[in-house]
Amino acid sequence: MHELSLLDNVRTILEEHARSQQFEIVDKITLEIGALSCIESEALRFAFDTVMNNSLAQHAQLTIKHIAGQGRCVACGKMTPMRELYDTCLHCGHFQLDILSGLEMKITELEVR
Repeated sequence: MHELSLLDNVRTILEEHARSQQFEIVDKITLEIGALSCIESEALRFAFDTVMNNSLAQHAQLTIKHIAGQGRCVACGKMTPMRELYDTCLHCGHFQLDILSGLEMKITELEVR
């Protein structure tokens, strides 16, 4: 379950920003998670309270926004939506796509005090 280590990294980022931006409590965290990232949202939610326990985000509300996968076909050059890492182009059926979005996990919003 790599979601634990991902959340541990989020906690570290929050602590670093708390020092540099001088806040003490995180009330809300919004994460964007790509559809192709292999991150299980439910596992992330399940582990969130455990990882954030005794941290500045111990009572924070977690919001997860999902980012659709998108790629560009190497053969026809058209943009195509991707639901899986190894999808084929919807326009020409070619299997080689350059992934443009959907692999990311980002902290996009924080409410702090």
